Amino acid sequence: MPSTDDLKLRIEAAIPGSSAAVTDLTGTGDHFRATVVAPEFAELSRIEQHRRVYAVFGADIGGPIHALSLVTKAEA
Repeated sequence: MPSTDDLKLRIEAAIPGSSAAVTDLTGTGDHFRATVVAPEFAELSRIEQHRRVYAVFGADIGGPIHALSLVTKAEA
């Protein structure tokens, strides 16, 4: 099962200049919430931002990562 630190590291490695905060919503290691701030999000719609983050995990979504709730924003 992935940990919150694993998810954070994967997001930050895949999206240049990003900062991620990840929490385990249920304590079971499969339902997460991530807040991701990245400069590249300024150029993207909210749907495109979410797709960008989901793409980091590919087939893990719906597998080891059963649910991932997202808050995304461009760098403040």
